[in-house]
Amino acid sequence: MYSDPISDYLTRVRNAIMARKRVVEIPASNIKKEITKILLEKGYILNYKEEKKDVQGSIKIALKYHPVTKISAIKKLERASSPGLRKYSGAKELPRVLNGLGVSIVSTSKGLMTDKEARTQNIGGEVLCYIY
Repeated sequence: MYSDPISDYLTRVRNAIMARKRVVEIPASNIKKEITKILLEKGYILNYKEEKKDVQGSIKIALKYHPVTKISAIKKLERASSPGLRKYSGAKELPRVLNGLGVSIVSTSKGLMTDKEARTQNIGGEVLCYIY
């Protein structure tokens, strides 16, 4: 039993990238599905598939690598807010990752979205993680 499912998600993806795996399987939850959708929209992963084997189900994520150099599209996954220390930001103070080249995922009152989407909608929230 782990206390932080989002950290577990990020760690599983990070470990799969370091091991040069093509596919990583993660226990499913609604927030993990939303994070995976954002990763797909922003081009960090190739595809994903939701499987319903048991009550919880799982998400299979196809990781994206450069065809020649075999370097992953995801350089770094970093958890910003943790259960012990939550990190909240208003719409004006949302962090910019690599001066706008990366993405931070924000949990808002209107669901999960990137920092750019939250700025355009002028809403803040809990900054979950940084991806670049």
